[in-house]
Amino acid sequence: MSMEDILQRVDSYGINLVELTGGEPLVQGDIPRLATAFQERGYQVLVETNGTLDISVLPEGVVRIMDIKCPSSGESHCTMWENIWKLKPCDEVKFVISDRHDYEWARGIILENFGRSKTKVLLSTVFGELPSRNLVEWMLEDKLPVRFQLQLHKYIWPHDRRAV
Repeated sequence: MSMEDILQRVDSYGINLVELTGGEPLVQGDIPRLATAFQERGYQVLVETNGTLDISVLPEGVVRIMDIKCPSSGESHCTMWENIWKLKPCDEVKFVISDRHDYEWARGIILENFGRSKTKVLLSTVFGELPSRNLVEWMLEDKLPVRFQLQLHKYIWPHDRRAV
């Protein structure tokens, strides 16, 4: 699909917010250009990245949502930690928690790097692996300065559905 086709398709929805995600969008070399094109059309643009590539390639004004992979994902070693210092107050950091070990690991990173930061921090559970209530109770016990979120797409669309 060409960039113009993507822009026209999104225009047809009559919305003003677009989120670029799916695996690691920054692997696609044209994502910064696409984000700029959406901004030029008046869209608020969010890019959800797994934090393994340099987020500074994204244009000013794009909200970066950095998904820091927890140990249970098997991908935590791939995080480009320098990205933390490139985040702006409008950006967000997300941790998807599978178990208590993931939570403790994420809590340490949050307290060390985001305790006084204006960057929003979100925690959610791996769908079907950890009851949401458990995570919320841990967050409340620790008075962790974060928000809880559900991975809504997992509740709305089947796991194998694409382009939603």
